[in-house]
Amino acid sequence: MNRLPFGFWRLVLAALCLFLSFGPAFGEAKPIKPGPAELQKLLADFEKYVEEGRQAWNVPGLAVAIVQDNEVIFAKGFGVRQVGGAQAVDENTIFQIGSTSKAFTAALVAMLADEEKVAWQDRVVDHLPDFRMYDPWVTREFTVEDLMAQRSGLPGYVGDGQGLMGFDRAHIIRTLRFLKPVSSFRSRYAYQNGVFLVPGALLEKHTGKTWEENVRERLLKPLGMSASSVHLDGWRKAKNLAGQHLKVAGKIETLPLDWPFHNSPYIYGPAGGINSNIMDMAKWVRFWLNRGKVGERQLISVENLDFLQFPRVHLGSHKGITGFYCLAWVYNMQYPYPLIWHTGGTTGHATMVALVPQAGLGLVVLSNLITPLPSELTHHFYDRYFGNPPRDWRGEMLAISKKQEEAQKIPKPAALTPPLSLERYTGTYRNDVYGPIEVAVQQDALVMTLGPKKIQARLKPWDRDAFQFFWPDMSDGSDEDVVVFQIGADGRTSSFFFTWVEKPEFRRVTSEPTGIKNK
Repeated sequence: MNRLPFGFWRLVLAALCLFLSFGPAFGEAKPIKPGPAELQKLLADFEKYVEEGRQAWNVPGLAVAIVQDNEVIFAKGFGVRQVGGAQAVDENTIFQIGSTSKAFTAALVAMLADEEKVAWQDRVVDHLPDFRMYDPWVTREFTVEDLMAQRSGLPGYVGDGQGLMGFDRAHIIRTLRFLKPVSSFRSRYAYQNGVFLVPGALLEKHTGKTWEENVRERLLKPLGMSASSVHLDGWRKAKNLAGQHLKVAGKIETLPLDWPFHNSPYIYGPAGGINSNIMDMAKWVRFWLNRGKVGERQLISVENLDFLQFPRVHLGSHKGITGFYCLAWVYNMQYPYPLIWHTGGTTGHATMVALVPQAGLGLVVLSNLITPLPSELTHHFYDRYFGNPPRDWRGEMLAISKKQEEAQKIPKPAALTPPLSLERYTGTYRNDVYGPIEVAVQQDALVMTLGPKKIQARLKPWDRDAFQFFWPDMSDGSDEDVVVFQIGADGRTSSFFFTWVEKPEFRRVTSEPTGIKNK
């Protein structure tokens, strides 16, 4: 494929944060909701708009649900489950919901707070003594609240490659201690998945059950979300399943069900491992709009529910509107009411869950291709519903998306220099986070063997000591993903780094290739 999952995730999530920070200035007016006839026309127009957007973004299929005053007023599928197929997406089609799973984890921690098993200002090390960050002071000061506020000081998306390579949750949590911060603790926003695994460990410590069991027993079952699941098998075995798609050289391709990297979202379960459909997710939206109640049962106290959606860290301001990250939610000041939302993205699915609590309004979008379409639809509907001035969200987002895709590419040198003898690059290299990686020559080409899965990735000469990195089962490779070797005094490589977000450096530990032994 023409882009790694790393590039996909960081590009899309960064773009979506920007897109949802647009809008008119915040005000105090209290609008009147659309009347029955007006609402009927609005929904009919919106249905046409959704289909036009699906075609504009080349999305094979998506599903949309809208909740108003505790009722599902719109639920419909568009397009097909798999590109080139005939099976239509409907309201029961199962998608991966990606990072919108984080709100489920945060809700479970809020339940622990209600039970007085944890307090938000408790130090994490008092509950999980083995928890470590790079800085000892940060380790001591890191609170339960900090785990979900995306203000750790680490680079955005740092360490995310571990799931693709087959490392487990325990390894990902343990290696947080090796990740160097790039900003002061609590000073700025940077999106994390690895840190979000720690709340899952906290749940397991205090309940004696896995994160998956907690999700099923404490949320999915009480809410009646019977079609939802928390394992790869739950997604693969769904009879009504949305395929995953990637864009390859301008063409939309389906990832096969046996694609070796499908398990990554489930390794990162507390950060992104739930499967669902719009009907179940509408129940989730109603739960939040009903202030934590299911029927007459209060699953989460109003106090702790509000605590989760209270602004924590500034995301930025744009055109008179300011956004904040909360705990697994984002808070945007928009006219006439704040919009509370979160997006999600796995390798081939993009999602949106959005709430306007003061208006009793909620929206869910699940799609089977990574694009900003779920965000565009949310803003368009919000503006139409509240009578805001029309705005070309689609045109703006298409332009920004194209610009950001181009910005991710590493420019090719004007004149390419051939590499040294390939044997000079071979050997075993090590990184504290990703472990050992072996570089060897196979059939006159460099091949890297990575992680517990022993994934073999091809390296294609790019410019002298830089090589394009090709994940297996991806047909193209990308200008974004380059491995750069450093040459030592002996004329052999001393280290290399990937041009991923955090540019992790791997130091040579042997001069000749050897077998990998993961510890």
